[in-house]
This record gives sequence, C-alpha cells and structure tokens, in this order.
Amino acid sequence: MKLLVVVDKLLTGFDAPSCTYLYIDKSMQDHGLFQAICRTNRLDGDDKNFGHIVDYKDLFKKVEKTIAVYTSELDHSDPGADPEVLVQDRLTKGKQRLDQAIEQLALLCEPVVPPKGELEHIHYFCGNVEIPSDLKEREPQRSALYQGTASLVRAYASIVDELEAAGYTSEDVARIQTLQKHYLDLREIIKQASGESLDVKAYEADMRHLIDTYVQADEPRKISPFDNIGLLDLIVKTGIADAIAQRLSTLKNNQRAIAETIENNVRRKIIKEHLNDPAFYEKMSVLLDEIIVARKEQAIEYEEYLKRIAELVKQVEAGHADTLPATLDTPGKRAIYSNIESAAMETIIETWLKEENEPYGNLKQAYLDLTLQIDEAVKANRPDGWRGVQAKEQIVKQAIYSVVKDVAEVERLFLIIKAHSEY
Repeated sequence: MKLLVVVDKLLTGFDAPSCTYLYIDKSMQDHGLFQAICRTNRLDGDDKNFGHIVDYKDLFKKVEKTIAVYTSELDHSDPGADPEVLVQDRLTKGKQRLDQAIEQLALLCEPVVPPKGELEHIHYFCGNVEIPSDLKEREPQRSALYQGTASLVRAYASIVDELEAAGYTSEDVARIQTLQKHYLDLREIIKQASGESLDVKAYEADMRHLIDTYVQADEPRKISPFDNIGLLDLIVKTGIADAIAQRLSTLKNNQRAIAETIENNVRRKIIKEHLNDPAFYEKMSVLLDEIIVARKEQAIEYEEYLKRIAELVKQVEAGHADTLPATLDTPGKRAIYSNIESAAMETIIETWLKEENEPYGNLKQAYLDLTLQIDEAVKANRPDGWRGVQAKEQIVKQAIYSVVKDVAEVERLFLIIKAHSEY
C-alpha cells in the first residue's frame, strides 16, 4: 500500500512504521491531532529517519500546544532514551542531511590518490585489473559510493528550490550543483568500469509484452538497437571502436581508463560465469592476464591491444571456443566437453574404449562421444525438481557415474551440470 485516504479511522491507536508522509486537510486538535501526527514517527529500516507532515489547515500552533501539554506529563526520571517529543524545522534538517551527504562522499573518496581523475577513482573503487580478487574485494567501497550518491541526490532534491532559504549562499549553491554532477558522473564511470551497469536487455521481451498489452500508443519507433545492452555485448555487435564512442565517451579518450574499464567488465563476466564452464573461463582468465601484462609493459600498440581485447570479448560473450564440433549444440554439452579433459578422464576413456573393444585412437572423438553419453544419461534419468533435493541429486550423480565410473569426476561434473538449466 502506497497511498491511504483516511476520513475518521486509523488516526489513533494505529501503528504504521512505513508511513512517511501525512497530508492533513482536516481540522483536528488535542489528543486526536497528536495521535494523528504520531502515525509518521515510527522508524522503518535505514531509509526512514523521520516523518513529514504536510499541513493544509495551518495546525502548527495547535501542534506546538498539543506537544507542550503531552511532554509536561512525561517521566524523565527513568534511565534510557529521552522521551521528549521534538518538532524539527524541515529546511534546517534538510540542510543537515545535504551537508552530511556531501561530507560522507568526500571522506569516502579521500583515499583516492592525486590527481584524483577517472583512472585514479577506477583504481580505488575497482582495484588492480591484474588481481582477479580485487574487483570483488572493492565491492563495499563501490556500494558505499552508490548509496552515498543516492543519499546526496535525495537530500538535494528535497530542498533544491529553497537552498538559499535553508542558509546557503549563491556560491554554495553553485558548489553543491557542481558536486552533485561530479558524483553522479563518477558513479556512472565506476558502474561502467566494474561491469555493474544494469543491462536491461534480458528483460526486453517482458517489457515489450507489458507495453504491447497495457499501453495504448502510436507504433513505436526504435531509435537505436543498442541503447540498453551491456558494454561487452555492445563491443560484439558494433565493434570496439563504436562501443567506446557510444558508451565510454565520458572518459575523454583516457586510454588507460578505457582499457581498465573494458578489462574489469571482462573479468566480472569471467567470475560470474566461471561455474558454468570452469575450464573455458580459466583459459579466458589466463588470456586476459596476458593481454593486461602486454598493455602495461607497452609490448603492443594501443590499436593491437583493442584488436586482441575485442577478440577475447567475443569468446567470453559467446561462452565457448569457435572450434567446437557442431554436435555440441547446447551450453550444457559444450561445458561438459571442455571440462572432461583431465588426466583422470584420459584414464577413464582409455578403459572405456578397451571395454568397447575399440582402439585407443582419436582422443578428441572419444571426448565427444563421452560428452554425448553423459548428456543423454542425465537427461534420461533426471527427476523433476532435482536441484536442492539430496535424494534426487543422487539419482543424477548415479547417471553420471554410469558413464564415467569415477566418484571424483562425478562430483566435479555434477556442479557444472547443476549450473545449466537445460538439465
């Protein structure tokens, strides 16, 4: 419930912590007025520090009188929080919130090394691209930046039309406007650099269904086919030069900042998809490390770097190598195939081939045959809703074991199979 229109009820003896705004357009006094106002004074999570009263009946004097009567009877002798009731001035409180939001962001960004440009902020909030764990470990700093910027925007918006009335000079107003734009731009740069910008492409079909079903309008004209897709997907579809021009223009041709933004996006994709195909994404991680080292040591020109990173992006986005057999036509089959190459599996295949009275010949074909057998065994034996149900998961593991005959390999492949929705 977002809006409630009240005539007589729900004004006294009713606790509503989520109520933040009370619009009064009714004459009230004494106990009833005080009780109505108290509907907004319950805290409700981190987002609510106080309630707002919007008074259309000029009841403020009555409120002061009512509170004075109420507080005169309060018992201040007991230890603990002060039971005093406080009415706070909106502009004074708004100025405090705005000043506090600016100060918190300044303190958060204080450790950024000079000259505190885009690249230095990327290093502080995203870490070293050569250390895969850095991106995850710097997540608290990024979250604090996003939350702090949101708090700044809310505090600014609440008194934007009354900044001078709140006590700011014209110079202060200009400074605050500049700071708000700076932190908004910085938030977008860090989101891009960390790969945390929202990619709404996955929701496109659902959004179009909602629009087509419930919104009556003229036939839509699509201005750009790439307006709401991720950076890596944009590189694949338009080429790296166009992607940089469209998505990273705010970095003002800072080659290092652009490179690290792309690298962080690739790293994030690798970490996110790693469980789906550990062997493939480990190879991609090694290739990314090699490209980063070559760039930093200036072993390759910037144009060559862009070419190599673009090729890597294509493979990472595809999720598999280009040279796989055509029969591996699903993500699950491709993941199994790329992860059965191991010393233990070679022994298993050799034994398996001997049992079939076949010569130990084409190892690649043997891997392919084994992959298809595992895929078929799992799909033929999996129970409905098997994920998270131990007894049902054991049936899937037994199906894998019937092919590979090795407990350790079953456990390793099971985690990969479990990560793919096709099984």
